[in-house]
Amino acid sequence: MIIQNENESKVASNRILIVEDDQDIRKLLTRFLCRKGYSVNVALNKAELQRQLQASPIDLVLLDITLPQESGYELFELLRQTTAIPVIMITALAETRDRIAGLDLGADDYIGKPFDLAELEARIRAVLRRSGRVPPPNSALNEHIFGLWKFIPAKRALYGKSGIRVTLSSSETDLMLTLCLHPNILLTRKQIIELIYDAPDAVEERTIDLLISRLRRKLAEGGRQLELIRTIRGDGYVFDVKGIAR
Repeated sequence: MIIQNENESKVASNRILIVEDDQDIRKLLTRFLCRKGYSVNVALNKAELQRQLQASPIDLVLLDITLPQESGYELFELLRQTTAIPVIMITALAETRDRIAGLDLGADDYIGKPFDLAELEARIRAVLRRSGRVPPPNSALNEHIFGLWKFIPAKRALYGKSGIRVTLSSSETDLMLTLCLHPNILLTRKQIIELIYDAPDAVEERTIDLLISRLRRKLAEGGRQLELIRTIRGDGYVFDVKGIAR
């Protein structure tokens, strides 16, 4: 979600729940949608789907039909019985009858694998518009507010209380955006790598430690580093905005 002060009128980003058992596809969709300004949750089966629905409001579900444990159609019926959340079905099944079956059940849209990411996002925007859940603008245009800081990704810039601009590198901007979209959540180094790099297998975890260190220095005020990015020893990092004075 987009970080906001209580006094700000910023609208939280749309939260999308991905129900997909394929790890590579989950990572691809998560990284892509986060970069587009959405908040993303994931689930692999019915039990996780139910937990995610109880944990936080969901604006749209991307539902894979060909799940190994349960039928995606079964999960869709569960969604329709208990929520009014829009659903886009995603599957490798390309037969016309499969598409018709999904739409007849009440799916809001249907897209087959392999799919183009730009097309998928266009479908997401269209479904959110039709459902009255307005999608966020491209994340590069958003302003993220936390404490006395304002972060504008499009300008690669942080602005403090004094209004002085702190310029960020491309990697620092990607990291800052990732943290803003995952406030108060423990992110491992591996997760951060997967969210900000197109070729995560080629990036060492030590790279994230160095990147975090640089960003912390830029978030320092009056020579004192704010405890915004907390190290969880042996696990990763948390962008801690709960304790920021409003």
